[in-house]
Amino acid sequence: MDTVDKETRSRIMARIGGKNTGPEVKLRRSLHRLGLRYRLHDKRLPGKPDLVFRRFKAVVFVHGCFWHRHDCKLASMPRSNRAYWRKKFAANTKRDARHQAALEADGWRVAIVWECALQGKGEAAADIAEQVRLWLHNFSSRYLVLDLSNR
Repeated sequence: MDTVDKETRSRIMARIGGKNTGPEVKLRRSLHRLGLRYRLHDKRLPGKPDLVFRRFKAVVFVHGCFWHRHDCKLASMPRSNRAYWRKKFAANTKRDARHQAALEADGWRVAIVWECALQGKGEAAADIAEQVRLWLHNFSSRYLVLDLSNR
């Protein structure tokens, strides 16, 4: 059972943004310090990737562990209305896979950076940014996933 009424819950959920999240901004700052330049949220590409590196024909998605269902402690399942949440999370992951496949079919390289990998002090974002930089310059690698196991 939800602890707030339907209108309050709707208002809370509507305020959750999909752009310029804390983890995304952390990564962007670290990448910028490394001299990397990018475009943000290109609407012409499937899934509107968070960061687009046209020069490298590569995109980076910064995924929230809860919304995109990473296998970590941040991806808890809400206790109320579980049927709704299972359906919502399944649709999110299916859409993510569809966007990734469309990008790869168009020749784009795709990196996924999970929110949990960017948690902690500033060095976490700097470490992840360095891994992204190395991946961008390694044209033989088509796909990259960065989470806590990569730190």
